Amino acid sequence: MGQKGYQSPAKKVLSWIRKKSKKVKIFLGLITAIVLLVTLKLVVHDHNLFFVIAEAIHLIGLLVLIYKLTTLKTCSGLSLKTQVLTAIFLAVRLYCSFIMEADIHTVLDFITLVATVWVIYMMKFKLKASYMAELDNMPLYYPIVPAAALAFFVHPTTSHILINRMLWAFCVYLESVSVLPQLRLMQNVQIIEPFSAHYVFALGVARFLGCAHWIIQVYDTAGAYIYLAGRGYFWIPTVFLAEMVQTFILADFCYYYVKSVMSGQLIVRLPTPV
Repeated sequence: MGQKGYQSPAKKVLSWIRKKSKKVKIFLGLITAIVLLVTLKLVVHDHNLFFVIAEAIHLIGLLVLIYKLTTLKTCSGLSLKTQVLTAIFLAVRLYCSFIMEADIHTVLDFITLVATVWVIYMMKFKLKASYMAELDNMPLYYPIVPAAALAFFVHPTTSHILINRMLWAFCVYLESVSVLPQLRLMQNVQIIEPFSAHYVFALGVARFLGCAHWIIQVYDTAGAYIYLAGRGYFWIPTVFLAEMVQTFILADFCYYYVKSVMSGQLIVRLPTPV
């Protein structure tokens, strides 16, 4: 009887936040992000690990999708266009990584690309009947053309040939907006089942880690890293901006995801667009 009406501390905090205005929620979100950034800076000394962990989390998100596709036999709620964009930037990044670096990033990109291509195959051929084509309605050229145009003008200045430098910039810019079709589809549906939600949340965490790397690097160099010599005057600032864009694009969904999880709900419900 004493447990009746009991709320856990997490639910009490969530209930308190829910009652606050949008400005207060944004402020609390920023404070939370700053606390996480400080924690990461103190705990992780090799900041390049952020990218490795981010790529690993992206792969885990894809494994969640693969589990859904193989067990539930449906691709409902998934954007084929986001998967295509993901395969494009991964293929380009894999090529550039092999030419320029050939390290652990290359291995992770290869595994992630194979998993992404498998997801595309399943959605396009095996589970085509459950694909929400009419709701996955963002044209592919919306993200591809601006990314290609920006890469033509803003790319790193290194010893590699020009086309490789432009391709590297293209994959960075395309990655920053590749999730837009998925978010557009989810906004059209408004109710997102667990596996798709887990996948998008994994993308959000991965993007936050990538963004954390750049923010900490800028902080450690007192801003000098933004205009790192030998990289092109606009390259680092543009990459930094692209990482910020990715993070903010996914931040809103991550808020509703955490809200649903803390409320004990398996399904994420997005608000109706005004």
